Amino acid sequence: MQTEVETPLKPYAQEQKIPSLWLEIIRRLFKQKSALIGGTIILFFIFLAIFAPLLTTYSFKESVLENRFLPPLSEGHFFGTDDLGRDLFTRIIYGAQISLRVGFLSVIGSIVIGTMLGLIAGYYGKWIDMIISRIFDIMLAFPSILLAIAIVTVLGRSLTNALIAIAIINIPTYGRLVRSKVLSLKEEEFILAAKAIGMKNSRILFHHLLPNSMTPIIVQGTLGIATAIIETAALGFLGLGAVPPTPEWGTMLADSKDYIQLAPWTVIFPGISIMLVVLGFNLLGDGLRDTLDPKMKK
Repeated sequence: MQTEVETPLKPYAQEQKIPSLWLEIIRRLFKQKSALIGGTIILFFIFLAIFAPLLTTYSFKESVLENRFLPPLSEGHFFGTDDLGRDLFTRIIYGAQISLRVGFLSVIGSIVIGTMLGLIAGYYGKWIDMIISRIFDIMLAFPSILLAIAIVTVLGRSLTNALIAIAIINIPTYGRLVRSKVLSLKEEEFILAAKAIGMKNSRILFHHLLPNSMTPIIVQGTLGIATAIIETAALGFLGLGAVPPTPEWGTMLADSKDYIQLAPWTVIFPGISIMLVVLGFNLLGDGLRDTLDPKMKK
């Protein structure tokens, strides 16, 4: 009598590996050409900002009047010098530290405060939603740059106050974004089930609603860094940002605007730096939006 040999069944988990969510996002992000270009530009400026002391032998505030308005590629000055004989390349790469720091910190502040207010307004509704929404509407009624100018005028001219002003004026953007997302999520079955079993509101907010609202926040935050860098440069150009000799790009443009015909490189290089960084974050933000959008998945 022939006996049948039973072959062990392979577990389903071994037959089909489920890819990690973050690995899948990274894989799809690498397929976005715009995101790759933007990320490369951003990493390049981050590299300049981190290794600035190793990339130049000059100090960003070192002034040599005998070397005023030297053209690019002359006497060891790669980008030339400004009206005070300071090395322009040195000031550009140290300016990258300032612009990136202000961009990241101001957006983080806006996201934290705006997200909290948006969660509370969208989840609790009623008079709480009305008060928070009206505050957002009032802030959005003013042009953002004018509101930033007013805040810096009250607080006083400094880079820190400019950072605070930029963070404040962008709070409504993230608050309204999160509020609209929460309004749609709180009627979903998993939220209703969480309420039915008696889950605390704080747990629902931070363990269910917040994680499911992160996608638009990440995309808007990436684009918001570019906006914050432009606003920092605008405040610096208007004389309301960094105090000289701090090498902030907008302040550098303001200091050089009278020498456009005499020494155009003093305006060109800070302007190109602002344009490239903003372009990098915009391209990366567009790539993230396409990557994280479920409608874009095949």
